[in-house]
Amino acid sequence: MESLKGFDIDAPRWDQSTFMGRLKHFFNITDCRTALLPDSRLDEAKALVESCRAGSVPPGTTEEQLHYAKKLYDSAFHPDTGDRMNLIGRMSFQVPGGMAITGFMLQFYRTVPAVVFWQWVNQSFNALVNYTNRNAASPITPKQIGVAYVTATSTALATAVGLNLYTKKAPPLVARWVPFAAVAAANCVNIPMMRQQEILSGIAVTDEDGNKLGHSRKAAVKGITQVVISRVTMAAPGMIILPIIMQRLEKHRFMQKITFLHGPLQVMMVGVFLIFMVPAACSLFPQRCSMAVSKLEPELRESIVSQYGDRVSYVYFNKGL
Repeated sequence: MESLKGFDIDAPRWDQSTFMGRLKHFFNITDCRTALLPDSRLDEAKALVESCRAGSVPPGTTEEQLHYAKKLYDSAFHPDTGDRMNLIGRMSFQVPGGMAITGFMLQFYRTVPAVVFWQWVNQSFNALVNYTNRNAASPITPKQIGVAYVTATSTALATAVGLNLYTKKAPPLVARWVPFAAVAAANCVNIPMMRQQEILSGIAVTDEDGNKLGHSRKAAVKGITQVVISRVTMAAPGMIILPIIMQRLEKHRFMQKITFLHGPLQVMMVGVFLIFMVPAACSLFPQRCSMAVSKLEPELRESIVSQYGDRVSYVYFNKGL
């Protein structure tokens, strides 16, 4: 295929500087159908992407096949290492995994044992997702992973159980919102703790052309803050609006006759929210984050200015997901 020679497979299909462009991109790579594909199919897609990068597109390959291979590659392989990510930690698994866990958290919020169990399940899932989607240029030790997991789970349980007891005399709807408060609080702890190495040692920053300039702790804080905001936004609509819907539905006689279906019903409704909210929340901020050189640490700023003068005014880094 002569027309595909020189095809840049890494060039974004959609404008990543706009929200709509990023939304189309994340709708593409968070497609939960890709989570069902066997590893052999994903490895084929990776091989095609790598051969295209090397400038040798197999004869007969169409542009659409290249785009689909890149979709599979982006959904299943880490952008920093190129390694295949574990299935549960992939963003394409966020909808099926998140809808099941969130649905049951919203259904079983009344008793302390149920709250403890489902918050623990949720934090275990979150810890795996956060580790899988970390900036892999900043390694983290097993001990740090363990401390992050225990701290985040403890925060979620303390928030959930504490609020659960505190809201016993509050209106029923307030008690239904306790799971969201616990999830939001835990995200504020889980993500920074799981990525603490980036905050302590800095995150690799580059110029516009990808040339490494050094490591910045301030860039790490900016990237991780954006990820926390995205994760809380991802959960918010389903966990805030759905309790209102369920409280109104449960007043009807037909709903009172099918209490055994309330859990599955909430799981399905959470899924509807997440199909839209996972890509929307991932799209809030550019994946390739930027920061003005003037806002970096003094020593890194001086190093960049001494080498490049005013030719480099912004640095760039992968914020993670």
